[in-house]
Amino acid sequence: MMIARRADTRARADFATWKMIAKLNGASGLPPAAQEFLASYKTRLNDVTEHEATEATIREMYKAYYAEMGGGGAPPEVKPVKAEPVTDNVTAFRKLPPKPKAAQSGQISQRRLPAVLIFAGLCVVYVGVRLLWP
Repeated sequence: MMIARRADTRARADFATWKMIAKLNGASGLPPAAQEFLASYKTRLNDVTEHEATEATIREMYKAYYAEMGGGGAPPEVKPVKAEPVTDNVTAFRKLPPKPKAAQSGQISQRRLPAVLIFAGLCVVYVGVRLLWP
């Protein structure tokens, strides 16, 4: 049953990943097996709903993964932990709004002050080492 659970989890994760990659126009970079599963998913979409096509494709992947992981015979029926339908949460990339520039002279001096202090401190250390080191 452990192999069955791992195969089912892997099938669900792989399918969600492949589906997202396909939505972002990157399906050509997927392995041939992934492309075949996505093609069978797209043909199923013509006949049934998206949820049914998704579950049928995941069952097909589960059977292949179960055999690949060393499971013998027919794979046992694994009930998913979540019975909720799969929803897509892929969103388009958005540009963040530009940050407003600070034109105040007070902020510029505040940024330079720590650099000046660090430089002065390094000078003091250098002079101290040169004078006190024999």
